[in-house]
Amino acid sequence: MEKIESNISKVGGYTGRRMTKDKVFKQVMTVGGLSVIIAISAIFFYLASVVVPIFMPATVDPLKAINLPTVVDERAVHVTAEEQAEIGVRFSNIGNVTFFDLRDGKVMSTEQAALSGTAKITSFSAGDLSQKTVAYGLDDGRMVLLKQTFKTTFQQDPNDPAKDIRTITPALEYPLGRDALVVDEAGKALRMLSVQHADENTTAVALTEDERLLLVHYTSRANLITGEMTSERNAVELPLPNGRISHIQLEMKQRDLYVVHDGRFVSHYDVMDKSNPRLLQTVAVVPVSERVTAFTILSGGFSLIVGSNTGQVGQWFQVRDANNNNNLTHIRSFKPMPGEVTALAPEHYRKGFMAGDDKGNVSIYYATSRRLIAERKAADRPIQVLGFAPRANAILVDTGGETLQAARVKNDYPEISFHAMWQKVWYESYSEPEYNWQSSAATSDFEPKFSVAPLTFGTLKAAFYAMLVAVPLAVLGAIFAAYFMSPQMRGIVKPSIEIMEALPTVILGFLAGLWLAPFVDNNMAGTLVAIFLLPFSFVITAYLWHLLPQRLTQRVPPGWEAALLIPVIIVVIWASIEVGHPIEAAFFGGNMPHWVSTELGWTYEQRNSLVVGIAMGFAVIPTIFSIAEDAVFSVPKHLTTGSLALGATPWQTLFNVVLLTASPGIFSAIMVGMGRAVGETMIVLMATGNTAVMDMSIFTGFRTLSANIGVEMPEAAVGTTHYRLLFFSALVLFAFTFVVNTAAELVRQRLREKYSSI
Repeated sequence: MEKIESNISKVGGYTGRRMTKDKVFKQVMTVGGLSVIIAISAIFFYLASVVVPIFMPATVDPLKAINLPTVVDERAVHVTAEEQAEIGVRFSNIGNVTFFDLRDGKVMSTEQAALSGTAKITSFSAGDLSQKTVAYGLDDGRMVLLKQTFKTTFQQDPNDPAKDIRTITPALEYPLGRDALVVDEAGKALRMLSVQHADENTTAVALTEDERLLLVHYTSRANLITGEMTSERNAVELPLPNGRISHIQLEMKQRDLYVVHDGRFVSHYDVMDKSNPRLLQTVAVVPVSERVTAFTILSGGFSLIVGSNTGQVGQWFQVRDANNNNNLTHIRSFKPMPGEVTALAPEHYRKGFMAGDDKGNVSIYYATSRRLIAERKAADRPIQVLGFAPRANAILVDTGGETLQAARVKNDYPEISFHAMWQKVWYESYSEPEYNWQSSAATSDFEPKFSVAPLTFGTLKAAFYAMLVAVPLAVLGAIFAAYFMSPQMRGIVKPSIEIMEALPTVILGFLAGLWLAPFVDNNMAGTLVAIFLLPFSFVITAYLWHLLPQRLTQRVPPGWEAALLIPVIIVVIWASIEVGHPIEAAFFGGNMPHWVSTELGWTYEQRNSLVVGIAMGFAVIPTIFSIAEDAVFSVPKHLTTGSLALGATPWQTLFNVVLLTASPGIFSAIMVGMGRAVGETMIVLMATGNTAVMDMSIFTGFRTLSANIGVEMPEAAVGTTHYRLLFFSALVLFAFTFVVNTAAELVRQRLREKYSSI
């Protein structure tokens, strides 16, 4: 009796310890699972926190009235601000230049433009905003060129020696000297004027009182000893377009001139050769029932913005046609203004602009994304002049009289819209709308291109070609290894394939880019022949093996037959490469890549989707093979032996029992492999041209979301549109893998429930 109680005590103690371990393990697994969920959620919310600001609407503070002193008949002709948007500038029609504090409206200083003698101002021109130059045209045929400057100094704060007080001092300079420059030697008043100044070159286009259109170019030089500026003048008269001229605009690179005339037409002059300007074309930019009431050029000098008397606002720029000629083309229209457009103002450095109408409404637009950024009601009378601060973080609105209005603007990400990210966009200098990603360039007038569509397409394209190679090889190999292969051979093959998964992908990318890509390029026909013949060679080899006498086939142990395919693969690949060159010589002019480009008109790149498909396929094969092989091998033996005992052949057992039972695991293997392919970076980066194109061709490259993040994240400035869009790319990858994995898990559960009764 005591012995029995002792045994019960021992069993009870063992059971208790086991239950304690089970409880501890359960708690550990619960904590681990919750930790994974928390970590994934934290990643998602962090990515979202970086991305969300680019989709937030712009904010414009209420317009604040600033009262500036004026004299009779004085009105503003140009308003702007300095870099920090702390000091505003107003240029008036009588030459007064007023500097004032944008924060409290206090006038800091007022200067009068240097005019010669009794000359009166008859016209005004604001040049390239980034150069801060303006010009006044005079009634004696001359002009004065001015430049606003802002000198910043720092002084120690007497109350806090650790701090410095910043002081910005505004002033006017005269880049070509204080003496007025002769535009019209006949001395006629300059009724309209457009001037652009850059370094030593200044170009002015003027419409004189007697209706002559003059192009004048000045080459300025400074005397190294005295510092005195001297200018050489070259003038030519331009052919007048038909009808009354209402606007003239010289673009900032001094190459093109646009003249609005006859109410609805724009004539384009090529003035690159200042001694031989040419009228290139005349285009109607508004319908017959409308007329142009406002006209400007966006930053960069490519795009024209046209406003009409019906409130329509449109963008035009030159597009190269099939004959290599540039034609002014209507690109896009924006949300119309409620009234007649009376004023337009471009941003200094971006593709945004502001429009005002005769009902006192002000709208801020962005060209590339075709967005209406903000709308404001400024007054009940027409808007006369509009202006941006250099960083577009403040706007100035003049409606006449002494009152000027200003407001702070927070508009950090105007380039982003659903249209700009996911649809075709017609970018400047492009012949048609395109999907494009180009985040930076060497020039300051660059139009950023943030289309995520080609990157997403490239990601799916890479996964498609990788899975096209990997799935058949990995799944069929896993089935054979688990079901037909001998245990001894399986013990060699399975670890060998699984150890391939530890191979760094940078090595595969290196080999693909520097060895495989040139090899495929030099043996294109042979490579395609090998891809086509290999599956047939397996079938033919199996059929021939079936025809051999049993006394020969029985010498090969069961499960070792697959080893016989190794020499077959080697021979087929070698033979395909050998016959490839004669095939290229006979049918493709000796160079199949060149034939594909010239005869078929397909884009061909040496580092293309075929190379990536092969390289990424081999990177994904170990993942799919390992999981799928385990799933097939784990099918209970009593199911297969029972099927065989009932008279089913091994193949019937495979299709009707093994694959159905293992289907959840095989499906999971494919989904995990797809996730691996979608997230691959180094192979794609090194084995493709890394170009963001929308082309399904196997002979072109692509750029994936992950590769784009890897390449551009180091150069992206924190907080910029570019930086946040890279995080958006990561969020798209995250969402894609989450959706795919969730869907895969649901399908796997359905398959498990369906075939669990087998």
